[in-house]
Amino acid sequence: MTMNRQQAHSFLPDFCSVRMLFIVLLLGELLAIVLTLTPSKQTQDRIADLALYSLFIQWIVLSCTAALCLSRNYLNRLSDFWAASLSYCLTLLIALIITELAWWFFHVRPALTDRLAGHGNFFFECMGISAIVSALSLRYFYIQHQWRKNIESEAEARVQALQSRIRPHFLFNCMNTIASLTRKDPKLAEEATEDLADLFRVSLQEAKRMSTVAEEISLCKRYLRIESHRFGDKLKTVWDTDDLPGQAKLPALTLQPILENAIYHGIERSPEGGVIHIRGQSHANEISITIDNPLPPGESANHHQGNQMAQDNIRQRLSAHYGDKGQLLTQVEDHRYITKIIFALSL
Repeated sequence: MTMNRQQAHSFLPDFCSVRMLFIVLLLGELLAIVLTLTPSKQTQDRIADLALYSLFIQWIVLSCTAALCLSRNYLNRLSDFWAASLSYCLTLLIALIITELAWWFFHVRPALTDRLAGHGNFFFECMGISAIVSALSLRYFYIQHQWRKNIESEAEARVQALQSRIRPHFLFNCMNTIASLTRKDPKLAEEATEDLADLFRVSLQEAKRMSTVAEEISLCKRYLRIESHRFGDKLKTVWDTDDLPGQAKLPALTLQPILENAIYHGIERSPEGGVIHIRGQSHANEISITIDNPLPPGESANHHQGNQMAQDNIRQRLSAHYGDKGQLLTQVEDHRYITKIIFALSL
């Protein structure tokens, strides 16, 4: 769901959405059930009480939701304090108007008047409940907003840590490789320098930036091209990503750290090197990308404990962007370490 910048920074939810309308109607009905179950001296006809409570409460709930929906653009421009204050006053004003209208509606009908207390008691009960429920609802929206901001800040801090973590050995090896190529093949040295510059450019960009699958694959190929100058025939890669939608979105710098781990923990530690397979599949609204590399002789999955920082960061970022639809899975099969990224298709 897209939203403008003002709404993204407001603690008030989008009251115009169908989901929010369903939630407030459900909460209103639950409140009606709670009030119906409260011991009453007026009547023991619970079904009739539930019908009246539901009619009255949903009348208020729908009116307040419509008012907050219509005024959302103005409220979203205000600070949290003034947005909460005006929203609270608006809901109480609507509750006051509907309470008086309901009293008049019930009072002119003798069959319903018997179910009500005096006008004063009816007024104070309705306004008291409206004041408490409105205050609790606004407080809940604010706490939920703060919790979501904390989750986003934590995810951003993690991706910034990942982006700033260029292994010193990788940088030094790249510089040594470029220095040696400068003497042997200046054109390749220039190409490697450009690839390294692109890698650093992406690592220094805004942490929240989303990339496309095509951009991520291009960056990974540049990274592997740098490493191929160092490893030569020891490093082989097999790409099977033609089925992936190139414009699909995913967090920037998602695939490269996995390939870096595959080289550092797999290819570099294997005397004979090996082949890294990169496979991509698209199923309906889901994309999966699998990267597997050989394990060094005599090593087990435990050697990949050093991968956990990058993997945890990527896992957190996928969860922050896609919720349960974003996953990072790992397993060992046939002496190969397999990392699989799953995320929802978004264009």
